[in-house]
Amino acid sequence: MDLTLDTPLTDFPGVGPARAAKLEKLGLTRVRDLMTYFPRDYEDRRKIWSIRSAPLGVKVCVQAMAAEHPRLSRIRKGMELVKVKAVDHAGALHITFFNQSYVERAIKAGEEYVFWGIVEEQGSRRTMVNPIFERTDRQAVTGCILPIYPLTAGISNHLLCSLTRPAVEACAAQMPESLPRSVRLDHELAQTEFSFRNIHFPDSPESLDLARRRLTFEELFYLSAGLSMLKHRRGDAAGRVVPSRPLEEFLALLPFPPTQAQRRVMEEVAADLSSGRSMNRLVQGDVGSGKTVVAAWGAYLAAKAGMQTALMAPTEVLAQQHARSLSALLEPAGVRVGLLTGSFTPAQKKRLRQAIAQGEVDLVVGTHALISQDVEFHNLGLTVADEQHRFGVAQRSALAAKGQAPHVLVMSATPIPRTLALIIYGDLDVSVIDQLPPGRTPVETYVVHEDKRQRMYNFVRKLVGEGRQAYIICPAVEDRAAQEGAEGEPVPFADLKAVKSYAQHLQDEVFPDLRLALLHGKMRPKEKDAVMAAFAAGDVDVLVSTTVVEVGVDVPNAALIIVENAERFGLSQLHQLRGRVGRGKHQSYCVLITNSHAPDAMTRLKTLASTTDGFKISEEDLKLRGPGDFFGSRQHGLPQLALADLSGDMRLLQQAQQSARQLLQQDPTLSQPENRPVLDRVRQMFADTPDIFN
Repeated sequence: MDLTLDTPLTDFPGVGPARAAKLEKLGLTRVRDLMTYFPRDYEDRRKIWSIRSAPLGVKVCVQAMAAEHPRLSRIRKGMELVKVKAVDHAGALHITFFNQSYVERAIKAGEEYVFWGIVEEQGSRRTMVNPIFERTDRQAVTGCILPIYPLTAGISNHLLCSLTRPAVEACAAQMPESLPRSVRLDHELAQTEFSFRNIHFPDSPESLDLARRRLTFEELFYLSAGLSMLKHRRGDAAGRVVPSRPLEEFLALLPFPPTQAQRRVMEEVAADLSSGRSMNRLVQGDVGSGKTVVAAWGAYLAAKAGMQTALMAPTEVLAQQHARSLSALLEPAGVRVGLLTGSFTPAQKKRLRQAIAQGEVDLVVGTHALISQDVEFHNLGLTVADEQHRFGVAQRSALAAKGQAPHVLVMSATPIPRTLALIIYGDLDVSVIDQLPPGRTPVETYVVHEDKRQRMYNFVRKLVGEGRQAYIICPAVEDRAAQEGAEGEPVPFADLKAVKSYAQHLQDEVFPDLRLALLHGKMRPKEKDAVMAAFAAGDVDVLVSTTVVEVGVDVPNAALIIVENAERFGLSQLHQLRGRVGRGKHQSYCVLITNSHAPDAMTRLKTLASTTDGFKISEEDLKLRGPGDFFGSRQHGLPQLALADLSGDMRLLQQAQQSARQLLQQDPTLSQPENRPVLDRVRQMFADTPDIFN
């Protein structure tokens, strides 16, 4: 079969419609996709051991001859054993296969095989269970460094290797060389063909290092070039001039003095708005650090200059909270605040849309309803996106398109390590509010196992008896949800708390005398709002919820949050959840319940218990989980990195950024013929980011 990069995988033997559909779940439809689907790990199977010299307890390759025909026996229904003895010059290996009856026909007495598995010792006998095996004259997965690929149900590593090997052999030379020659020489980077061969099937660890370095550099180079072009483009854009005003005039509206960090960021925002350049600024700050006040200051300046502000929040609950707090703060200064969400009646929406279009509303707070086609602004000067990582670049752009080059302010309460911010927010200027308002009592955090559950329930009852309220957070909505563990294995229903059944159990059997309520993302917006309003009003003692409350209404009386199956959440998400409590005058607590004893899981949870510094936690999260999982599901709208590990590749990132900057200084639009391949790759990488390179 003649393969090209565009050959569909359905042309390969054994890839029918059902298997093709499973491969498509991994993003694999053509040979080109296989070439860029990189292994997540490797197993070094090059060393071949004799039976006696093989180390115990680790996976090894042992070469031996089958001394007999395999024996098949059926122990009971559903359990078959195949046993065979293999020998070499120095000893015998007793091999058992469970439920692999095909082995009886596959292994022939007198033939030489390589067995890959764990050698154990039982008395004087050496044994192996369920090894991978192949004849010595047909080695494909032994005697080599074997790639281990990310998988999905129904797709094995063996299948991916069998598809990728012929693809690499036929097409590695077809992969285009897009890096400029000068960049390759300056950084001593391997050639494309060598890199694709050795990232999949490396000749040696040294060859793998060269291939990984080349392809990682390339990925970071194109990302850096794209972000530099984006930032340059936005930096050049003329902005509406919003005259600055004395900060003290605005501070007189606040019920409390701002922190120094808030003052600093407000001054940065005022300088941007009055500069004549278009502002594109991210305000990062921990939960409760006062980012909303910064947004209010921007809206205040815009309103005083006769311009409108649009603030987009990810949920109706949060939009309503912002509308309430901003109305209380700004309306005494003559700034008119309106709220627009998807659950409004047609008549309500129509009235508000008319008011917005006629300039009768200065600050419009809403959900993604703000970007619907029928919302028109009279004079939009500033857009604010709250919880930035929940909005893709496309949504930010759609909101900005509602005005004539409005200023853009984005806010995030997810502290992000500087290393990751360099990438994710490379198109934005970054401000950090790194102080909390005085008087906030740190939340006490505890990690407990199942055996302490009754004590935890007693603690809930004690706090409710003192007039406080509690959250209980579950990872799943219902038992029948497809639940998978970290390695892809199913999790027993009993081990994973589902909010619907657990809330019922708590109400019926644990807290029959308390007022419980249920909240999850599948409820209708009006139902969710009613539940949160009841909890905020003190009409609910315990709110049993999914992470839908991660970004939610402030309830100062809530003094306890319990997170079930805490090992299933990222540290940054747990930190966000912990921020739901500790907002009032009462000492607050966060209890992380886990039934995992895995060292990694316990290390992560103890990190959270040991500090309340969101930036420190996010650095640890990045180290432990890597950038791909940092947000859980990827929603920030910038390109995904296939190879680069931002916690370990910082030096390479700096080299790639410097190299990209040098190239763009010489050719800012990458229009010279020799740089067209770079522009094509950058466009391809930023395909989901609209209108950047048009």
